[in-house]
Amino acid sequence: MELTGLAICASLIMAAATACAFVWAVKKNYFRDIEDTKYQVFWSDLENIVDHNEENPHADARRK
Repeated sequence: MELTGLAICASLIMAAATACAFVWAVKKNYFRDIEDTKYQVFWSDLENIVDHNEENPHADARRK
């Protein structure tokens, strides 16, 4: 029975910590625009491609 009580207390503490972390994240606007995050990787890749082509515009012609 002691172990059950300990497990219940531990789970309640973890639930409270999770709820506090969620409230903190909402107050800090971490969930403001979650759709934009998935495109950030693609935009950085696109910028690298554009920068590379501006430095060497005939790079694709040499590959053929």
